Amino acid sequence: MAGPLLVYGAYGYTGELVARRAVERGVPTVLAGRDSEKLARVARAVGCEWRAFPLTDPEALRRGVAGAGAVLHCAGPFVHTARAMAEACVDERVHYADVSGEVPAYEALVPLGPGAATAGVMLLPGAGFDVVPSDCLAAHLVRRLPGTRSLVLAIAGLTRVSRGTARTFVEHAGAPSRAPTGAPPRRSFDFGQGPVAAIAVPWGDLFTAPRSTGVEDVATYLVAGPAVRAFSRAVPFLAPLLEPRVVRDAAVALLTGGERGPTDADRAAARTAVYGEATDASGRRAVSILRGPDAYTLTAHAAVEIAERMLRGEAKPGWHTPSTAYGPDLPLALAGVTREDRA
Repeated sequence: MAGPLLVYGAYGYTGELVARRAVERGVPTVLAGRDSEKLARVARAVGCEWRAFPLTDPEALRRGVAGAGAVLHCAGPFVHTARAMAEACVDERVHYADVSGEVPAYEALVPLGPGAATAGVMLLPGAGFDVVPSDCLAAHLVRRLPGTRSLVLAIAGLTRVSRGTARTFVEHAGAPSRAPTGAPPRRSFDFGQGPVAAIAVPWGDLFTAPRSTGVEDVATYLVAGPAVRAFSRAVPFLAPLLEPRVVRDAAVALLTGGERGPTDADRAAARTAVYGEATDASGRRAVSILRGPDAYTLTAHAAVEIAERMLRGEAKPGWHTPSTAYGPDLPLALAGVTREDRA
């Protein structure tokens, strides 16, 4: 699959970070998206070619991805965009990865797996902060504790979010919880500096971890910033009101503080951590913590690392999670990522 990396949604907040990281790494890169004016601006800034095409025209979409070696899809909400792009990639025999954290988007790509396998194409949703560190930590814990019956994952450090992330939160507000029935809605976790409170959230690992590890009992938590906590508490009341565009825009503004996303200084100062806990039938536990840079920097680094491997031919055909594709130690290849085994 010789050809460049195509970054779709390259003028979005995360897409531009991904595009800049790819160029920084010397990856032959083409930028893509719907808006030619915005694409041209980013392409000039990073020194790349660009292609403008919509996701709503299947023929234009296939032409747009034709000749690429891999696509990094960065235009969400992915529940509306992932399947069309993945179908085009399978048709054109182009490897596909995205930076989605949306369970419905992961589910939508699973039926494409057999056709992708036949075409020699890998489909890898969740190639960013959702869910590379947490998925690989889950696989590491099960490797440490054979016979694991339950997994708990808690994410810390996502204090500022981009508009795209906020739109995704709003898009899925009020969706039914996928957490195990017995999982408490709030729990405290010690990331190394004493207990901190976290709330149960429908993180992508509720779908990916069972497929990566075979463990069905999975709970996911988030140590959230004030805006996210306030929004989460209000979701049961807000969900019926979020249909009008003006209300959705107001919710996004609340979550982002009106900004496009974290500044360069914000990202440089922030750190993330994922706490993982595995328990077997006898009650034995294994605890590990993965630490890394801020979520958006980690997303760009992880997505481009995966794309580079795809372009080198390191790609297992079919639908995969990060850990089934590249193993539990994938995050340790990323700058600034460390892993600590506690128990």
